[in-house]
Amino acid sequence: MNEIVNCPRCGALYAKNAFRDVCPACSRSEEELYQAAYTFLRKRENRAATMERIVEVTGATEEMIYKWVKKGRLQAAQFPNLGYPCDRCGAIIQRGKLCNKCVDEIESDLKQHDREQQFASERQDDRQKTYLGKRFN
Repeated sequence: MNEIVNCPRCGALYAKNAFRDVCPACSRSEEELYQAAYTFLRKRENRAATMERIVEVTGATEEMIYKWVKKGRLQAAQFPNLGYPCDRCGAIIQRGKLCNKCVDEIESDLKQHDREQQFASERQDDRQKTYLGKRFN
């Protein structure tokens, strides 16, 4: 069921749903800005435009552009200077939720955790063997 909330951009009440995170009026405004950004980027000379240049020319915010790239409406493969922030550290990425550095750090932390768990398990086994050995001898 739809939830009635205030639009984060203009404050108007609207029925929030899975397709829109802003009210219908702001959604139409965002769609116009998307069309302006897409039209600007489609020109060959603008395909490598920086985020700052796109914001300056089209009036779209960085957050809007991040959202469009994340949702796949603007393809990072076609526009190499576009991306969105890593969910963990904020570095600009072009796919997924985490940058390679964060993925490597998390994998390293998980491996370290597994080693610690293995060591604790082996230590517990050694204690039980020692205890059992003394008790039954």
